[in-house]
Amino acid sequence: MSASNCAPAAPDARAQFLDQLDAALRTHSLVKLVLARHVGADPTLQRIIAKPLQVKGQEQLSLVYRHQTRDITRNLPIDQAQALIAQLLPESFRNAHLFDAHGEVQLTFSKKGKPMLQRHAAQAPREVVANAEHDRQKKRYLELSRPFLRDLGVTDAQGALIPSMSRKWKQINKFIEVFDHALANAPVPAQQPLRVADFGSGKGYLTFAMHDFLRNTQGRDAQVTGVELRQDMVELCNAAAQRLEHSGLEFQCGDVRSVVPEAIDVMIALHACDIATDYAIHTGIRCNAAIIMCSPCCHKQIRPQLHSPGLLQPMLQYGLHLGQQAEMLTDSLRALYLEACGYETKVFEFISLEHTNKNKMILAVKRRQVGDNTALLEKIGQLKAFYGVQEHCLETLLQADKLL
Repeated sequence: MSASNCAPAAPDARAQFLDQLDAALRTHSLVKLVLARHVGADPTLQRIIAKPLQVKGQEQLSLVYRHQTRDITRNLPIDQAQALIAQLLPESFRNAHLFDAHGEVQLTFSKKGKPMLQRHAAQAPREVVANAEHDRQKKRYLELSRPFLRDLGVTDAQGALIPSMSRKWKQINKFIEVFDHALANAPVPAQQPLRVADFGSGKGYLTFAMHDFLRNTQGRDAQVTGVELRQDMVELCNAAAQRLEHSGLEFQCGDVRSVVPEAIDVMIALHACDIATDYAIHTGIRCNAAIIMCSPCCHKQIRPQLHSPGLLQPMLQYGLHLGQQAEMLTDSLRALYLEACGYETKVFEFISLEHTNKNKMILAVKRRQVGDNTALLEKIGQLKAFYGVQEHCLETLLQADKLL
């Protein structure tokens, strides 16, 4: 018998693929795994997307079962997830794509069930590199195929963007982009479940987007609560959440003064009118939120108090300029109070979410270390004295709780 006849048989393509998956998991180089070309019993199941995550310090795989109208997420320990994936190939899926730090490994099965393996190195084509900056500008943080977008009327039955909702789609992505950068800098461990409160959630576009981004894109455990005064909107959104089987997402009737969750990691209040923004910021600070996102509206409290300093009287005699000055002063004080309470704060122009020119955002991220705020409070006092401001709602609320 020849030596070649005694050599062990090489592992087939399926076994090689599973070995590659095991190696990527052991070396923590797995980016994601996609099981496609479904041939199982459930005709609504399209694919499964698996990504690594940690839950309470334990390494797991988050498996998102993508159906035509909903997504179902299962988080499994690594060994159980590997056993399940091995069972599904090729019993339920005939294509598998493994993405790791080295590139892509693709497993396909012929009509006769023969496995074939292809490898693609992680090297961007020259034209992609040349247009990297252009592509970066078009980055989307959510996919149009997400079921909640179809349910809320952003996309049609085929998953295509409805033209009249193009601006809303752009706004949703911009909001998630801002939040993603804030979350990367917030003092919140990656494995910690996030508690999100969205005050004035309206039709729920951003609330659903936040839940979907955290659960499916980030693979994080999150409890997202939308708070809205209009009961019909609350019922509409809760029905959609139940229909889509979005666990960890709920809507309550009320406002920032009547509904306050026990603990908040992320506080959102977009277009809260006048001092409602102050109550929202106060709630975020009082709950020690790691991230506070506000888009103020209707600045009324400061304007009647505003005294025009002598040098500025010629400029502020015009009502439009006086209103703009009152708005700038109101939001500057809000940002400074957040700084004094231990937040890194930014004020910048943001795309309007309700098709209005009120497109300013105050973004505050909790500092990991809080310093002395004495000098900052003195500057706030000088600013108030210069304009004759006697009261600012946020300051009053913070002082009442001895947070300043």
